[in-house]
Amino acid sequence: MYKHYALILCLSMLVTGVFAVNAKEVDLDQEFSGEILNMTMEELQEEREANDIDEVFHFGDILQSISSPKRTVGYHVLVNEDVILLDDESTEILCRIVEAEAGSEDEKGRMLVANVIMNRVESSRFPNTVKGVVFQKGGGVYQFSPVATGSYYRVKVSEKTRKAVERVLMGEDESQGALYFVNRHATNPDNMRWFDTRCKALFTYGRHEFFS
Repeated sequence: MYKHYALILCLSMLVTGVFAVNAKEVDLDQEFSGEILNMTMEELQEEREANDIDEVFHFGDILQSISSPKRTVGYHVLVNEDVILLDDESTEILCRIVEAEAGSEDEKGRMLVANVIMNRVESSRFPNTVKGVVFQKGGGVYQFSPVATGSYYRVKVSEKTRKAVERVLMGEDESQGALYFVNRHATNPDNMRWFDTRCKALFTYGRHEFFS
């Protein structure tokens, strides 16, 4: 009797298993394309393993990009140690002296004059402010002729000059450390002799010769 019931139970489980397998096959038909269904079990297993490996490497790349101790991308771009910070008055004084001294020069010529002013500010041999440098007197005479003649006060600062000064304040400097500039053809020969004998000639650009 028990054998009879056991046989019925086994047949029932077998039928249920067949229906379950059929149902599984139906779900597979709905979820996967015909290309995948035509693959062998070995191919499916290899495909699965390959996908798993790709996912692992992809996730590893993400973690590496986040946690790598070498990740300092663009830091040197964000922090510019050469930027010069000036208040509005100092910036305006710098623009006016550049316009007065180099208003007929190209942008680089104007930048070089601004560089000389800033080099003097940084040098212990001159005042440590833009205003102090521009209005400094030596032997009772202003260091910069436009201040002495008054043309410094009359100039109208151009956008070209403001752009040149802005570039200098952002750190651009091709002055080679020059502390002086002079237009030889517009300078008293006695004064020019001082530059030639007491200073080191660096280069000439436009109408100006630059010295240290």
